[in-house]
Amino acid sequence: MEIEGVRPVAEILRKAGRVAVLTGAGISSESGVPTFRGKDGLWRQFRAEDLATPEAFRRDPKLVWEWYDWRRGLIANVEPNPAHKTLAKWEKIFPEFILITQNVDGLHARAGSRHILELHGNIWKVRCLKEDAITESFDSPLREIPPRCPSCGEIVRPHVVWFGESLDPDVLERAFASCSRCEVMLVIGTSAYVQPAASLPLYASEAGAVVIEINPDPTPLTSSASHSLKGKAGDILPLIDQFLTGS
Repeated sequence: MEIEGVRPVAEILRKAGRVAVLTGAGISSESGVPTFRGKDGLWRQFRAEDLATPEAFRRDPKLVWEWYDWRRGLIANVEPNPAHKTLAKWEKIFPEFILITQNVDGLHARAGSRHILELHGNIWKVRCLKEDAITESFDSPLREIPPRCPSCGEIVRPHVVWFGESLDPDVLERAFASCSRCEVMLVIGTSAYVQPAASLPLYASEAGAVVIEINPDPTPLTSSASHSLKGKAGDILPLIDQFLTGS
């Protein structure tokens, strides 16, 4: 398979020591994870204000958890794709490599990535409403809805950022710091609409980084990216890797 622009991007990466990556829903949709936007987006079946806000959870935690239990079941049945696996491989190649993701599905970790900043949290983690403790929870289906804290018995909530909530300031600060240092930034499968994530590539560009977009469709970032490769990440990243590593 030949995709225009792959070789030049591989050459740019070969010379880089500090690489940052931002991923969005598109990379996981290639594994079969439904997206929130697009013709098959989850929000076409459910109203966000009924399911993904603090107010909705206070009003009906059982309903919210039933929906998240359903989502977890969908994600549990998919696997990381070649794009996830290539990024996990690159983490071991570059002296400084950080993976910033808008996704909550945990597929990057399952692929082997370890240096991950999860901007919007993780659907496989829960947070106690009383102790604020964060723990992992991989039960699918859940044994109890709503689930409760194993320590104090209080209801837990999904450890994800809901509409109307702010991102974790520490995670966001680390993301912007990584973008200010990187020499190359890859932006993969994101609509480039959702803030503040959409600002990260522009911040990296202003700091002197080469910004490379990989997406099947044009986005608001396309015109300002240094390179824009059109196609699926699962096709393009392994091709780049072939030229980058020869494997």
